[in-house]
Amino acid sequence: MSTDNFEKTSWDWQLSQLQQQAGEWIEYQFSRLESALPVLPPGWSISPWLSELLKWLFWLVLGLFVVWLVWLLWREFSPYVYSWLSGRDNYIGAGTTIISSELSVSLWLARSQEFYRQGNYREACRCLYMAILQHLHDTSVVRHQPSRTDGEYLQLLRSSVTTIEPYETLITTHEQLCFSDTEILPENYEHCQQAYREIAGD
Repeated sequence: MSTDNFEKTSWDWQLSQLQQQAGEWIEYQFSRLESALPVLPPGWSISPWLSELLKWLFWLVLGLFVVWLVWLLWREFSPYVYSWLSGRDNYIGAGTTIISSELSVSLWLARSQEFYRQGNYREACRCLYMAILQHLHDTSVVRHQPSRTDGEYLQLLRSSVTTIEPYETLITTHEQLCFSDTEILPENYEHCQQAYREIAGD
């Protein structure tokens, strides 16, 4: 049996190496700190309650730092997480047959109205965008593919429709939903709804 068939490394081994290196680094830093501290007179020691208090404060500060870091990361990446989750729920996979296309468009429109009534303008606008994608697929203007970006849809539409502005309104609003923290207001929803009416009326 050739030696090429054996694993040269593994995640477990790399993780244990990382833990060992981190432990050695921390130990080294503590030894440096200890050597830099002034020498205390013999018989002098910190009282046990003060030692416990200092440990408790250390863990409290560390915990607050971790919470703050997680909050920063969540604020930065939550739009992408929401976009990915909503994409998984609502995009139709390539090669799937669309059943009852008109019902599908009307379902998106009904969802949009429901979200609008709840005051969730972000989701209401996203549902209008999905209704347009379904409409384009049903009318064979642009076939729906989950891998297509908004920019690719716009490129295809510029070569196949006469009036591009309503599509631009819906697509740019959808990009804002996915890639920014911009607040979506009732006016944005009304613009999207007007754009949908213009497209559906063509």
